[in-house]
Amino acid sequence: MYSWMMRVLFALGVVAMLAVKGVSAQTVNLAFPTKPIRVVVPFPPGGGVDIVARLIGPKLAAQYGQQLIVENRAGASGIIGTEFAARAAPDGYTWVLATLGNLAVNKHLYASMTVDPLRDLASVTHVVDVHFVMVAHPSLPAKNIKQLIAFAKLRPGQIIFASSGAGGAPHLGGELFNRLAGVKMTHVAYKGSGPSFADLLGGHVSLTCDSVLQSLPYIQSKKLIPLGLLGARRAAALPDVPTIAEQGVTGYELTNWFGMAVPAATPKNLIAKINSDLVKVLQENEIREKIGAMGADVIADSPEQFAKFWRDESDKWARVIKEANIRAE
Repeated sequence: MYSWMMRVLFALGVVAMLAVKGVSAQTVNLAFPTKPIRVVVPFPPGGGVDIVARLIGPKLAAQYGQQLIVENRAGASGIIGTEFAARAAPDGYTWVLATLGNLAVNKHLYASMTVDPLRDLASVTHVVDVHFVMVAHPSLPAKNIKQLIAFAKLRPGQIIFASSGAGGAPHLGGELFNRLAGVKMTHVAYKGSGPSFADLLGGHVSLTCDSVLQSLPYIQSKKLIPLGLLGARRAAALPDVPTIAEQGVTGYELTNWFGMAVPAATPKNLIAKINSDLVKVLQENEIREKIGAMGADVIADSPEQFAKFWRDESDKWARVIKEANIRAE
């Protein structure tokens, strides 16, 4: 009896000591991970998000001694996978690699969303920025942004720009251009980048905004003309192509980005560990080179930096969506 009571008193003393020091049980338990980690990708296999997830997965698996299982949960513009991840247990074993659209745009387009990514997910790190470029069919007389603006102002509504879907980054890129350049181009949404490029290559539409990765083969073969990069800086894959802002459209910037997030209630010390481990992998030269070849740049910042960036992006695109009266179709 005495021995049992002593053990209980000792245990209570440890708990009291930890409480006084402000140390939680989550902080004490540093044995993470002890089982496989699931990385949710809210898109089908083969796309940019999926490729990045599968690049970093083996590196982290080797570091952890546990599998990182990429789980594709596609559908509804990425909403299905994003909502699934937000509802997962906040134990560090479910991550979601999502995009500008999933995390910052969809909430302003879809009234039916049952989760708010900013509220129901916690930031881990801004993984990559994906360079986008505005490309045109050679039949369009404009060969740069200034020429496009002049041509579009003479023909309001007559220039057709394609996108991979309503509310996606290519659509937002065109609408932001309309707003800041003071022109009116007409949008046509397709079900994916593939169909939109097929019609652009056929000359049925005039231009689109899409990733450098998607556009580069057509630029290199002279089938499409690069008018300008959408981001704040030039892309290594297209060093001679200036940004749209460089060509006189002040304030123009769109960069599609991927970020890693976890359920909102995940303990902060666990998020800090995941961030540290993930950033270490992202900073490896091999990973940076492979991601660079995709037309993207590794960012790998802190949870706090990514959280601020994420909020700012949500606010920015909420204004664009409202002013352009963009609706999900």
